[in-house]
Amino acid sequence: MIPVLRAEAHWQQIDLLSDLHLGPETPRTLARLARHLAETPAQAVILLGDVFEVWVGDDARFAPCEHSVVQMLRAASSRLGLYFMAGNRDFLVGADMLSDCGMPPPLADPTVLEAFDRRWLLSHGDAQCLGDAAYQQLRKQLRDPVWQQDFLAKPLAERRAFASQARDASRSAQAAMLAHADLDADICRAQLQDAGAHDLIHGHTHRPALHDLGDGLRRHVLSDWDFDTASRGDLLRISAAGLERIAL
Repeated sequence: MIPVLRAEAHWQQIDLLSDLHLGPETPRTLARLARHLAETPAQAVILLGDVFEVWVGDDARFAPCEHSVVQMLRAASSRLGLYFMAGNRDFLVGADMLSDCGMPPPLADPTVLEAFDRRWLLSHGDAQCLGDAAYQQLRKQLRDPVWQQDFLAKPLAERRAFASQARDASRSAQAAMLAHADLDADICRAQLQDAGAHDLIHGHTHRPALHDLGDGLRRHVLSDWDFDTASRGDLLRISAAGLERIAL
C-alpha cells in the first residue's frame, strides 16, 4: 500500500519542487531557495529529491555549504510544514540530517498527498525510468541496506573521493540519459490507479512538462533549478483551485 501524507487543516497552499542539486558550486541557487522558503505564501513545502548534488552521509552536514543548508531548512521548518523525499543523488540523507533540519522522516517514494479533497501521487521519478536497465540495476545496488552500511562505514574523505570520481565518470552518460530516457507510461498509469489518484508529480528528468497518460491521468514534471549558470527553476503549487506551475 502506498503511504499517505495528509494535508493539515490550515494548509491553503502547498509547494512542490525538486532537483536543486545544491553544493559548494551553487551559491546563487542556494540563495534563491532560501529566498523562496522565506517568501512563499504556502504553508507546506515538499522537496521531491536531488536537493543536493551529492550526499555521502549525514556527517557531511557540518561542512560549510551543507551547514548553510541545515540552517536554512531549520529556519523554514519553524514556519512551514517541510518534507523531504530522496532522489537518486541524495538517497543517503538520514535521520540525523533531517532531525537537525527540524524535518520529519523522509517520505517514501512514491507517496500519496491527500489535499483539498484530492489525491496526488508524488515521486522523485527515477524508479519509473524502466527503459534504462543499467541505471535500474545500479539503483537496486545503491538502495541495498548492506551496500549503504558498508559505504557509510568508510571515512568521510574516502566517500567524498568516491562520489567525486563517480560523478565525473557519469556526467556524459547522465546527459545522454536525461536527453532520451523518460518515465515508463505503463508503470505511471499503474501507480496512479493503485494510488486512486489522477495526477503524478515528479522531477528527475529536468524536462518540465504536462503529459496526458489517457483515461484522465496526467504526469506533471518539475524543472531542475540552476541560478548559477542560468536562470532556471520552477515549482508546482497545489491549492483548492487546483495545480499551478510557477516559474521563478
